[in-house]
Amino acid sequence: MDSAVSDPHNGSAEAGTPANGTTRPPSTPEGIALAYGSLLLMALLPIFFGALRSVRCARGKSSSDMPETITSRDAARFPIIASCTLLGLYLFFKIFSQEYINLLLSMYFFVLGILALSHTISPFMNKFFPANFPNRQYQLLFTQGSGENKEEIINYEFDTKDLVCLGLSSVVGVWYLLRKHWIANNLFGLAFSLNGVELLHLNNVSTGCILLGGLFIYDIFWVFGTNVMVTVAKSFEAPIKLVFPQDLLEKGLEADNFAMLGLGDIVIPGIFIALLLRFDISLKKNTHTYFYTSFAAYIFGLGLTIFIMHIFKHAQPALLYLVPACIGFPVLVALAKGEVAEMFSYESSAVILPHTPRLTHFPTVSGSPASLADSMQQKLAGPRRRRPQNPSAM
Repeated sequence: MDSAVSDPHNGSAEAGTPANGTTRPPSTPEGIALAYGSLLLMALLPIFFGALRSVRCARGKSSSDMPETITSRDAARFPIIASCTLLGLYLFFKIFSQEYINLLLSMYFFVLGILALSHTISPFMNKFFPANFPNRQYQLLFTQGSGENKEEIINYEFDTKDLVCLGLSSVVGVWYLLRKHWIANNLFGLAFSLNGVELLHLNNVSTGCILLGGLFIYDIFWVFGTNVMVTVAKSFEAPIKLVFPQDLLEKGLEADNFAMLGLGDIVIPGIFIALLLRFDISLKKNTHTYFYTSFAAYIFGLGLTIFIMHIFKHAQPALLYLVPACIGFPVLVALAKGEVAEMFSYESSAVILPHTPRLTHFPTVSGSPASLADSMQQKLAGPRRRRPQNPSAM
């Protein structure tokens, strides 16, 4: 998981001059406000729509379409594995050539980004296909062994509409691969974030508290205690963060003085907010009190992060402010309504996800959007049956 936001004037937490040694003009107040306002908006979109899609995903009929469920044991291990992976990436960048590492990562995220973006835009694109569109069904099947020992490795069903979405996503992928443009980076980043909130489910509120609490300590240590996280975030040329230029008003789309927000600071609170939406639905009161409360808490926490960073001119661990807000606000509401027991006894897998498979392993690059990418790779490329599209659910 990456640090929250870059230094408000330098575009990074460390350097204030471009690589060519020339002095970079300071960002204007208008440019800074536009950059952080845009980052805040971009962070809210995948959380809101991802949470809504998580409900539809949870109600899927086929067990192969069910999301990955994080248990308390998984949540407790997550910060430890994330720390080991983060340190490993840091050492890799120190020992090996950054150019070759980022070339491999670019190809890896090129493939995963196309799949994630295709999955993201599919419900929206279906609204634009005419009723007489020639939609044919296809199946990609890979097996291992023979006879009774035959085992399915990949069983992916898709149709012509999916291929159109894949083609459009590939255009963005090629654009990102060739130019590394910040807009292409953000399209992939938003797709990763939305898919993460949709497909990664916490099984209960206690698990969410364990996960957020552990990553709260993780984020503080690696941002304030060392320069590891900031170094990896700056060296990692992959769509693992949302960026927005602070000099957009002066340089247009070729601007290069970026503020950034790590995808982990979107996905981790986002899956907790999505859990509270499913809890709201389980109460059958026709209100989404806890969802809107936690959503407002996220806005408050991220806004506070930006404010503190602007005051101290240093990258901030967003979870330092997001975790207390996203947990504290809904718990206070539950105390006021006398529903604390119901909140902490709620089991997402029992109420909405009757057959949800347990997440038995964590991706190799844990805690970062790369971990999300690995999880989505299993989800998007693994065996599944196609569920009917329901654009109206959005």
